[in-house]
Amino acid sequence: MFVHKVDEDVSLKLIEVKDADKVFEMTDQSRTYLREWLPWLDFTKTVEDTKSFIEGSLKNYAENKSITTAILYKGKIVGTAGFNSLNWANKTGYIGYWLGESYQGNGIMTKVAQALTEYAFMELNMNKVEIRAAVENKKSRSIPERLGFVNEGTIRQAEWLYDHFVDHVVYGMLKEEWNRK
Repeated sequence: MFVHKVDEDVSLKLIEVKDADKVFEMTDQSRTYLREWLPWLDFTKTVEDTKSFIEGSLKNYAENKSITTAILYKGKIVGTAGFNSLNWANKTGYIGYWLGESYQGNGIMTKVAQALTEYAFMELNMNKVEIRAAVENKKSRSIPERLGFVNEGTIRQAEWLYDHFVDHVVYGMLKEEWNRK
């Protein structure tokens, strides 16, 4: 099983069906907060919905299409992160993440995104990592910016959020740029 220790307090582990209760609990506790930027909250109403998501994630992991991990902070599940998609033909990994509201501001997600980027280049032999975030989602955008990702532009009306479209900023990091850091 995939487990990656980030530091003394933070680690990532491949999400498992047995994590469904804890992942759903964290989702439910942060529902209003997360709903502002994530389109799937209204479709995640029960633990069974979370189990279905995890089962799909594990299927995609087995097929080498994505990697979804639970973020552990001091041993507790506080969110998820991983590669929403792995494009092997173009050697690009697309990082996605969310963190429970009460765990914001501790540097957890920056450490996680840094560890995933390193993993993409060193273990998966990817050439590029992308992170996309809604233009107005300043907290999410600050993560790739802090890590030195390049703002590659904006995709107009990239995502439907319940009743409106949002534009996305695309951030990219090339392996050669990462290695120079």
